[in-house]
Amino acid sequence: MTRNASVASILLGTIMLAQPVYAAKAQSEPDKQLLWGDTHLHSSYSMDAYLFQNRTADPDTAYRYAKGYPVIHPYHRARVQIGTPLDFLVVADHAELMGVTKSLAEGNKLLAELPVGQRFIRWMKEGREADVFREIAHALNEGASGTPVESLNSEEVRKTIWQQITAAAEQHNDPGTFTTFLGWEWSSLPNAANLHRVVFTAAGAEKGDQFIPYSAIDSSRPEDLWNWLDRTSKALDIDFVAIPHNSNISKGKMFDLVDSEGRPLDANYARARMRWEPLVEATQIKGDSETHPLLSPDDAFADFESYRFLIDTSHSTYKTASVPAGSYVRAALKRGLQLDDQTGVNPYQFGMIGSTDSHTGLASAEETNFHGKSAIDSTPEGKSLFEPIKNGASGWNMSASGLAAVWAQENTRESIFAAFKRKEVYATTGPRIKLRFFAGWDYDPEDVENTNYAAVAYGKGVPMGGELGDAPEGKSPSFLIHAVKDPVGANLDRIQVIKGYTDEAGNTKEKVYNVALSDERLPGRDGKTKPVGNTVDIISGEYTNDIGATELAVVWKDPEFSSNQYAFYYARVLEIPTPRHTLLDEIALQQEKHTADTLQERAYSSPIWYTPEPPRQ
Repeated sequence: MTRNASVASILLGTIMLAQPVYAAKAQSEPDKQLLWGDTHLHSSYSMDAYLFQNRTADPDTAYRYAKGYPVIHPYHRARVQIGTPLDFLVVADHAELMGVTKSLAEGNKLLAELPVGQRFIRWMKEGREADVFREIAHALNEGASGTPVESLNSEEVRKTIWQQITAAAEQHNDPGTFTTFLGWEWSSLPNAANLHRVVFTAAGAEKGDQFIPYSAIDSSRPEDLWNWLDRTSKALDIDFVAIPHNSNISKGKMFDLVDSEGRPLDANYARARMRWEPLVEATQIKGDSETHPLLSPDDAFADFESYRFLIDTSHSTYKTASVPAGSYVRAALKRGLQLDDQTGVNPYQFGMIGSTDSHTGLASAEETNFHGKSAIDSTPEGKSLFEPIKNGASGWNMSASGLAAVWAQENTRESIFAAFKRKEVYATTGPRIKLRFFAGWDYDPEDVENTNYAAVAYGKGVPMGGELGDAPEGKSPSFLIHAVKDPVGANLDRIQVIKGYTDEAGNTKEKVYNVALSDERLPGRDGKTKPVGNTVDIISGEYTNDIGATELAVVWKDPEFSSNQYAFYYARVLEIPTPRHTLLDEIALQQEKHTADTLQERAYSSPIWYTPEPPRQ
């Protein structure tokens, strides 16, 4: 909700380099375009989505909504429509019992003859869907072997549902206009540690119909998932990407220092992980996983959309997530530097994306048009319905996030998939902030003024997701960064560069640099700056773009670079404060729910790494 929104762009260099102010110029891009999508969307074919009242939003509905068509909401039955259509989508239904709850409710004879099937059918008829969910989630917590979940894991049902999913993807794939991918979610949950991955491929239904998605019922070990991907890839001549998500509730297991058997990570583990997992989902509806104030105490913006609820059904008391380093992306990137130094391979050299994890079949990440995590919390009055089911979490805790941004040559499966593999992608918490991030040894301040700056940037360095080798003598890395506000959203507050590095003793450290600020602000001697301000009216839920910048660009050089230290850098772009979806619902309900009124939406680039000699193995 903006009013009279227009402000001139102010482009700053960092005060540490005493760079001048530059005026923005029209830029022409090279051979890549910015595409927006969601790689993590659940339809009614997911067990939990169906149980929580998404009975009708199937993959066809999901694609139609993402393409901009009006559709019927699966719960409250109103007509809904995305604000700006997406360019690509992965319908990623849970592989575990894929389509089984839907098939049970529809009277599948094969499942209805099983004792557990009869019990679940009876519970659903009695409105006890939460009990069905708890039993299935508890089985996945404890390991599915020998449980009722295993008996329901019908290959015949899952194959039928999977082929319906692949057929819908083929029907809606329109190269050059809208891209669909075949995908699913592997939902490992050992001991309530969230180790989930979204898996997808650029292959079409002809190849996709030759396998059934690998599930956590097959194995809860990531190494076994990678082995299956390796075998299937070779057998069918296709490729896959697996994307971890919600590391924030993994109990430190997502980015651990040991493997599933408790053995220290070695080069073979690192190579396998990077072969299949070049990316992580850094932000989504169940909170932000970039970092946490307990892990980054000097980062003023670390406490953002923190989510603390484990997927734990094994106890009656509510369980909240701890904050170990293995649960957050920035800490994992730092761990990767140490492991690279020790083993010669970095298992955590990943790029970042955002996606929704919506279970409504609707890829909604807009604060003003957010349809909730699941169908039942899609209305203001329904936001509290999850509390007794989801370990105390409710719709008030959920984030309207996120999106995956991709720099690709064209809107096709092959081109977008290649961008994911090379990590030329980034995350946003919902807004369509345009972000470019390059690193090299010879960028000049004038490069950002060039009308074809992106071509210059590619020519002199590497884009996000890339790597710089050993530094030329006397050189420090320089970074060309350009950010533009969402065309229909809020102005920008600042660009920051997040640096992680190893010191002389091999310990990891981090630092946040304010490299471009709006409204003629300059960092102080300590690198900090005053807040941008806040125009949100908490009575009406409106804000204005009277502060901030429409565009920020800078060439910044690391003033504290050491050529013998392993390092990574990524850009974080912050918007000015805007109303959170919960404020809008509180205003509508005329009730105060004690949730955050505002937030500063943001974008995270994929990192660029500096790796000194000796060369990588």
